[in-house]
Amino acid sequence: MSDTPSGPPSRPTQADLDRYAELFNKSLTLRHFGAHLAFPEGNKVVITLPELRPEHRGGLGSGAAVNGGILAAMFDLAIGCSGALVDPSRRCATVQLSMSFERPVTGADFRVEAEIDNKSVSLIFASARAFDGQGRECARCQGVVKLSNLPWPSGESPAVN
Repeated sequence: MSDTPSGPPSRPTQADLDRYAELFNKSLTLRHFGAHLAFPEGNKVVITLPELRPEHRGGLGSGAAVNGGILAAMFDLAIGCSGALVDPSRRCATVQLSMSFERPVTGADFRVEAEIDNKSVSLIFASARAFDGQGRECARCQGVVKLSNLPWPSGESPAVN
């Protein structure tokens, strides 16, 4: 007999997800972007940029719209962090993104929300949507995340800096 429990793994607790977000939010990367990660209700990823800065802008050749590269980075972050909804202790990485920019993201802030659509033992299929400060959907993304069996080097989050 094996000492390994049988059946599907349990979902992470809200405390586990909150700890993951707390550590990642302290990272130099998220602080540089001004981004904040959360897992409300433990079933979705929410990335917020509560204050859009001049370096976030430049989309459509203007100073008003968020640059597509910033949107892509936030989609990568949200889709990539969907792995924590399965097991926050395991390393994971985005391996594919497909984005559709439908309207400019303007205003003072924006958020991205991601959810898992389907998963296998080592792959997560997720989708995300970007919303401007008025709550209008502006862009969509679908992505694939690879789950590793290796733990994060810190043991708790992908934060390395």
